[in-house]
Order: sequence, then C-alpha cells, then structure tokens
Amino acid sequence: MRLLFLGDVVGRSGREAALKRIPELRAALKTDFLLVNGENAAGGFGITDKIAKEFFEAGADCITTGNHVWDQKELVGSIDREPRILRPLNYPEGTPGRGASIFQLQGGRKVLVMNVMARLFMDAMDDPFAAVEKVLRQHRLGGGINAVILDFHGEATSEKMAMGHYLDGRASLVVGTHSHIPTADLQILNGGTAFQSDAGMCGDYDSVIGMKKEVSIARFVRKLPTEKMTPAENEATVCGVFVETDDRTGLAVRAEPVRVGPRLANHLPVVA
Repeated sequence: MRLLFLGDVVGRSGREAALKRIPELRAALKTDFLLVNGENAAGGFGITDKIAKEFFEAGADCITTGNHVWDQKELVGSIDREPRILRPLNYPEGTPGRGASIFQLQGGRKVLVMNVMARLFMDAMDDPFAAVEKVLRQHRLGGGINAVILDFHGEATSEKMAMGHYLDGRASLVVGTHSHIPTADLQILNGGTAFQSDAGMCGDYDSVIGMKKEVSIARFVRKLPTEKMTPAENEATVCGVFVETDDRTGLAVRAEPVRVGPRLANHLPVVA
C-alpha cells in the first residue's frame, strides 16, 4: 500500500498549494491513501467545514489536527458529523469528535488513522501513549487492519521519537506535526515502522514557521505587543512523507520525503 502524509497546512498560501498538489501527487505516487494535517488552514488558526470539504474534493481521505483544532468555533458543532476529520485522541472524555477512525479502501483493505497530542511544552492532556495503546488493543496491524498511521502533534522531538519507538512494529507510519519544519530523520525503525519527527508544513517558507517574519522578529527583538500574527502569503512549498508498505505485514518497506515548491530542496519519490 502507498501512503502519503502532508504536514500542517498554513494559511491561504499553504492551502492553495496543497489543494493544487494533492491530485498531482496522488497520480504521480499512485497513492492508495492520503491524509493531511489541516489545523492551521483557516488564516493560520483552525479549519472550517468549507475548507475541509475542499480538501476532500481535492482527494484527501483524512484530515488530522492538533492544538488549534477548536480555533474556528464552527467545528465544535460539526466535527461529530464528519468521521474523516480527527481531533487529538487524548482530549478528555466527552470532547466532541474522535481521535481515531478506520477507513475502508476499495478491495476491502482497512487503514487505521490516529491523531494524538504530545504533552511536553503543550497544553495539559491525557497520556498520549495510553491513548494509542487502548486503540491498538482493539485494532491490531495485521489483524484485520492493513495500515496504521499516527499523527503525533507535539513540540518536543524527544517525545515524538519515544512514540515512534514505542509503536515500532505496530504501526506503518508515526509522523510528527506542529513545529512546521521538516526534520532530516525520516527512517524505517528496526521493527518496520516508518518515522519522522516532523513532516514540515505546507506553507510559505519565507516566513517564521509560516507566519509573516516581520511580526515574529519584532516580538523577539522588542518584547512588546505587536499586531496579530498572520500567515505569510508568498508561494508555498508542500512537504510530507511517502511510505510504501508490505501488503502482508502492513509495515514500511520504503519511506521518502516529499518536498515540492520554491524554497526548499525539492524531492519527489519515483514510483514505477
């Protein structure tokens, strides 16, 4: 199975680039399942129903989120009706929405997607390790589930790496989001799980993590209140990770970065 994960979409620039590239990437990489983190897609903060619909129409199968999931209040009332949009699994019981979904593909194959949020330097949350463990006890890779994908939304690379090793051999892909910078540690771990600390963003890299650099610089230099942070608006670079799995085990046999756009060194896997 061929899986494609696209990192945090930031603002209009990132959204337009991702919407343009999703059909192209699906075709070029012959992707069976594509998911995207959309939590910064609406003006840099949250996602709306309209934007989510645009991603699904472009070819996304699932949208994950993170700490900005509720920034657009309309999602609180609508997320229960859309199983393809995930919020972090380790929110307290009773929070609207779901943190895990099983997607059935043509031919009967099933993909389990989980979305959890880290705790180091983040909001206080329930234990992310216990949250994924509870799901995997019920839905095991190879036991009726053909691929398992985890979007681990967090700040600290140590916590993300710990999760990767914790799930090694039990997930097809563990990928980090939130820091908006693609890390250089994409690998297949010893047990067969593809891992990257952060997939990077789909956004304008002539910026400070997707936001206009002048405002960010002023905040660091002057230590005074500034105008509201807003997304940078130049052409965006789309970043993500491509994984190919073994049909028998669901584990990764190939993992490569995806970078398409004007600022970073481009890389697009070649698929026969």
